[in-house]
Amino acid sequence: MDIKKEINGKICTLCPEGRIDTLTSAELDEAVNAACKECEKLVLDMKDVDYVSSAGIRVIIQAHQTVGKDSFSLRNVSKNVMQLLTMTGFDKVLTFE
Repeated sequence: MDIKKEINGKICTLCPEGRIDTLTSAELDEAVNAACKECEKLVLDMKDVDYVSSAGIRVIIQAHQTVGKDSFSLRNVSKNVMQLLTMTGFDKVLTFE
């Protein structure tokens, strides 16, 4: 998985590409943890993510809990990923741009 990182002041934006599943979620988890140490706000730009498994959702929820509700958001979530977040009820917990 390729994960691009952009830093703008105190905001880190991570842009993962491809699938976030059992094989790739650990890599995203590491990138999220590193970004949490560098920045006050974290944005996951999901424009190039076409699939998220339960392992990927776990990483997203952990990031939300680690950074805090007001400092974490998702951007450009695809229809398929949003359907999964809606089915699990996480659409009511997470913040979307």
